[in-house]
Amino acid sequence: MKTVIIAGGQGTRIASVNNEIPKGMIPVAGKPIIEHELELCLRHGLSDFIFITGYLGDQIEAYFGDGKRWGAHITYFREEHPMGTAGALGMLKDLLQDDFFVLYGDTIVDIDMHAMLDFHNHHHADATLFVHPNDHPYDSDLVDIDAEGRVRRFLLKPHAEGLISHNMVNASLFIFSPRILEEIEKGRKSHIEKDVLPRCLEKGMRLYGYVSFEYIKDMGTPDRYHAVCADVENGTVARRNRQNLRPAIFLDRDGTITEEIGLLHRADQLRLIEGAGEAIRLINGSDFLAIVVTNQPVIARNLCSLEELDDIHATMETMLGHEHAYVNAIYFCPHHPDGGYPEERKEYKVKCDCRKPAPGMLLQAAKEWNINLAESYMIGDSQRDVEAGERAGCKASVRINTNQPNALLDAVREILGFEV
Repeated sequence: MKTVIIAGGQGTRIASVNNEIPKGMIPVAGKPIIEHELELCLRHGLSDFIFITGYLGDQIEAYFGDGKRWGAHITYFREEHPMGTAGALGMLKDLLQDDFFVLYGDTIVDIDMHAMLDFHNHHHADATLFVHPNDHPYDSDLVDIDAEGRVRRFLLKPHAEGLISHNMVNASLFIFSPRILEEIEKGRKSHIEKDVLPRCLEKGMRLYGYVSFEYIKDMGTPDRYHAVCADVENGTVARRNRQNLRPAIFLDRDGTITEEIGLLHRADQLRLIEGAGEAIRLINGSDFLAIVVTNQPVIARNLCSLEELDDIHATMETMLGHEHAYVNAIYFCPHHPDGGYPEERKEYKVKCDCRKPAPGMLLQAAKEWNINLAESYMIGDSQRDVEAGERAGCKASVRINTNQPNALLDAVREILGFEV
């Protein structure tokens, strides 16, 4: 399987770091950015590369040569003029006869590439996009995916004022089938995100978003460059590979993140509790995942549809995004064991393993995201939350007082070792 690394950009925004070398050659922890990508691929048995070069591309070719020094095989395509992120791919159709990875040469990334490829193959995808939440969704290209990960639409920046959307961002790492190349006009400047993928979606191709919380960050600005250098050196990049266990802070929703409203069932009822955004932002900056686990009997009571609940959660994610915070995942239980309401949905009136205090949602999250429950915490405003955390095997469960200002923030600060 081939890997294409697109490294032809001039890097004008990061020129103050070093304007005499292509941005893919800017050193991070003593080696060029592209070399980090090369080594990641080699760890996953991917050794056949095509480097797309352009601005100062001779420096890349001189450093990497044919790749034998790394046990790799590298060939090059040199752009004579800028062709965007996609233009040169259209020139490589004869060389890319099977599915292939695409990486941008200005990105530090450490992911389980086998897991992403398994997802791609399982769904027989024409294209798989690496997607994740981030702390600035309002100025990022967003991807709307369904429960199975299939792309429904692209929401490219700049966004319309008042847009409500789940926080799911295209991180510019892909697996493509050769079918995608048929939608790239040979020799014409074009871009993967703005031109190619929307056209493929319009034609009904199978596009999927692979959701992951592993580390991926581009070197677009000097500030981002220095932040990534620190993350590499302190081990953050490697620790977040999904092959490694990670701890989580599980969060109840109503009365913990959002104001308690009896049987909330409309998005316009939603209000963030003071300090909730800051609390979750602190979690985002740590090694913990922020996972919401919430009982939602409004579904069983037929006060709210699954689509309306999804809109409520998209609204919450949008609100948090404006506070530079995000939750990694949301799990909800739609069940309620007691019947007798005339409007109820009987298929949800069951005794289940997911309704807190049962630990089902926490256990499911642990399985899906490789979470170390023994080092995780549960925070909520009820005894049900405390018991769910205890039954799941969390290190500790914290019950907060909803009436106390910044209760969630104080609990998170204590867990993370900040002075309260």
